[in-house]
Amino acid sequence: FDKPVIDIVETGKNIRNLRIKSGISVRTLQNIFSFSYPQAIYNWEHGVDIPKIDNLLVLAQLFDVHVEDLIVTKSVSVELGESESELIKKYA
Repeated sequence: FDKPVIDIVETGKNIRNLRIKSGISVRTLQNIFSFSYPQAIYNWEHGVDIPKIDNLLVLAQLFDVHVEDLIVTKSVSVELGESESELIKKYA
């Protein structure tokens, strides 16, 4: 089974690129999110951390994209037992 997982580093790069493309500064984001320091935003952009879902919603609105367009995923293969495979097929 190929399980999608968030690629935090690539998501951070994507957020940074969208921020720059939108002409929004880190300081502006800091103010929008009412952060005392800009470190949280730098952590997002450098793949140290990922925004909480409510912050992803705000970023999507600011950048005029869907939340799904902010997040970069990759697939990780997971070995499943026979009963687990049947369950996945049943609900897929």
